[in-house]
Amino acid sequence: MNTLLSPFTASVSELKKSPRQLLQDSNGEAIAILNHNKPTAYLVPAEKYERMLDLIEDIELAKIIHDRESEKPFAVEMSLDEL
Repeated sequence: MNTLLSPFTASVSELKKSPRQLLQDSNGEAIAILNHNKPTAYLVPAEKYERMLDLIEDIELAKIIHDRESEKPFAVEMSLDEL
């Protein structure tokens, strides 16, 4: 059985019938869209989706910083004027 990652669920038929009402009823939470009682997609409000993308970007930037820290001993310090 598939794990649902949302307390809110709706069938594909319900989604087709009233997507706006589903979003209102979920109070800003994601909705698991079920097809034959299995999750096939998640309907995520735009604000939450944008926040998720921001968090993913932050994680990617943190990884770049972490990876570059090992290069620090080889760096040459200089002022902005020297650039």
